[in-house]
Amino acid sequence: MTLWLSAGLIFTFAAIVLILYKWWDIQCIGVTPVRTFTFIAILFTSGLDVGLIMFPLTEFGGYGDLSANPEYGFANPLAIEFGFWAFLIWGFYFLTCFYFAIIEPRVQFFEIPLVKVVNNVVIIGTCAFTAYLLLVNLPWYLPMLGDGESVVPAFYFIVFASIALAVYSSSKIKYVRILSLGSSLLFIALIVGMWFRAFVMGAGSPADFFGTAGLIGEYFANIHQFALPINDYHEFYLFWWFAWSIMIGQFTARFVSGIRTWQLLIAMLVVPSIAIGVWFTVLYHYHAEGLQIAAFTNLAMISVGVLMVVNSLDSLIRLYTDNLNLTAQRLGRVNYVVFNFLAMVGLTMLFQLDFLRIQWVGALVIALYFGCLVYILANKRAEVAAIKASPKENILDFGKIELAG
Repeated sequence: MTLWLSAGLIFTFAAIVLILYKWWDIQCIGVTPVRTFTFIAILFTSGLDVGLIMFPLTEFGGYGDLSANPEYGFANPLAIEFGFWAFLIWGFYFLTCFYFAIIEPRVQFFEIPLVKVVNNVVIIGTCAFTAYLLLVNLPWYLPMLGDGESVVPAFYFIVFASIALAVYSSSKIKYVRILSLGSSLLFIALIVGMWFRAFVMGAGSPADFFGTAGLIGEYFANIHQFALPINDYHEFYLFWWFAWSIMIGQFTARFVSGIRTWQLLIAMLVVPSIAIGVWFTVLYHYHAEGLQIAAFTNLAMISVGVLMVVNSLDSLIRLYTDNLNLTAQRLGRVNYVVFNFLAMVGLTMLFQLDFLRIQWVGALVIALYFGCLVYILANKRAEVAAIKASPKENILDFGKIELAG
């Protein structure tokens, strides 16, 4: 699996370089474009899940324990965490977003029946894994509802309610803008609140924030270390990012706002990484100083995490139901909600039983990457070489999303 993953990584970075070399300045327009701020909000909230909120505080200690994990010795725990979540790996999303916005309309690789089946298996599997992650991490963040280790009925209720809300919101695409902007604003409010408590009300000072943030510089000084798997845990993360990449690219491509390719790269690598860097800096200060997370703050973190799950599930459910023609318009909203709710709950339980693994899904995505390359070289090389602009049917009309189903 390591060799397969490494091959996928090398191919991905090479493809990004090729795109920038050949199509650096073309205007990228999606099927239903939205304004750039909204596009970034959709990207950020759809492209991340509850792990961003829940994982760091549980992982900093492991990254700092060099006796158990000497492979992390090249950088501090904050830089390692940042490397697992930010910057370079957002290039996966850039690659797939550009492909689905500009190249796929000319290639139609994902319309091939077998490819369509594999693509939807990937989407549905990763969708369920997102709900599973929320379920298994709730005991750590809400110990007051249980013993801090076991999954209790209250946690199932939270997850199932999140799935139900996501299924309902996915029935109309206009809800995605409301959810994405709302979650982004709440996430910013959470960062500001925790920053104020740590660096103004606490023992720290605003200057300490910049000192802590400076630790992220070790990531950029050692960025080459993150280009290939560091260990098994890093492999898990990378397969997870691959699993997300193919569907987030499909989903976000429809909303691209008319920006140039190089601007799209900045929007997808730099802007989300700034937000992630600020959030991780605040959390690392809590970890390093041994600050307690207040009950209210815990609830706020869970609330934002749940909303991110709803965002992610909304976009993924919308994507696979469109691909399979199982839309609310065709099935009726009640049937649509019931069918997708039961499907997601069932698959989430399969992850709970350890029947499915996200690494398998990521490996399938790498196979799709290579399959697409072979198909283009064999059948569509001239069409791709001739690309000089977005598909002409894609018009920069920000009102189109209001008319979408």
